[in-house]
Amino acid sequence: MRLVLASTSRFRREILSRLGLPFEAIAPDCDETPLPGETAVATACRLARQKAESLRAACPDALIIGSDQVALLDGRQLGKPGTVAHAVDMLKQTRGRALTFHTALSLINTASGRVQEQVDITTVRMRDASDAQIAAYLAREPEAVHCAGGCMSEALGGALIERIESTDPNALVGLPLFALVTLLKNEGVEVL
Repeated sequence: MRLVLASTSRFRREILSRLGLPFEAIAPDCDETPLPGETAVATACRLARQKAESLRAACPDALIIGSDQVALLDGRQLGKPGTVAHAVDMLKQTRGRALTFHTALSLINTASGRVQEQVDITTVRMRDASDAQIAAYLAREPEAVHCAGGCMSEALGGALIERIESTDPNALVGLPLFALVTLLKNEGVEVL
């Protein structure tokens, strides 16, 4: 079966390519706005599923992978800052504190209609960075404005992070690879 990643993220493409399976990456059509009163887990799951579902008609006889991540601080969802000014505010709020990242994975078999889902929870303890350090980070890592929480752990953002607690380090980057291997196996796709 054709394997499709419903994402424009180069980081998700890089993670998936580690499996050595041929795949296509196609931009999903999905409004990523959280719904009022929606929990972080519910938002991440809904968006991962919607991303995959948005490609269902265009990709018959395919396994479509959708993934989304929501950062949570004190019960409040932190999205993608979008601008440097918002990223500065977000990183100031999170310095010296713990954030919880909910990374949802949805795998849709368009031939059978089967939908499988998993959520990875990662806790990130941020360093107590100064205003100057936050500004220097964003000047050197401008892509961070497109990441939940405003920090990219896989790059220079590691300098802002004190500790990460996770069962899958790939999940924080955007794609729970360990869970994906299991979901693919359930669909008859052996990685090894």
